[in-house]
Amino acid sequence: MTTSVPVFPWEAVMEVGFRYLRLSSDDFWRMTPRELVAALGGARRGAGIDRGAFEALQRMFPDGEKELSDGG
Repeated sequence: MTTSVPVFPWEAVMEVGFRYLRLSSDDFWRMTPRELVAALGGARRGAGIDRGAFEALQRMFPDGEKELSDGG
């Protein structure tokens, strides 16, 4: 059985960061997801996920499967 992993919506996230928040490329890529949510006002709205949703994300995007290259 093959499970498909959803693709992260990079185009939409980048559009919000660049067009609406007017972030520089450097600032955008240095932000953490939590900082991006806060910049969008999510922290005020109590944005967050419950334990089940968090565990589902961990299964979809597990840590440690491969190391990320620093481009060098």
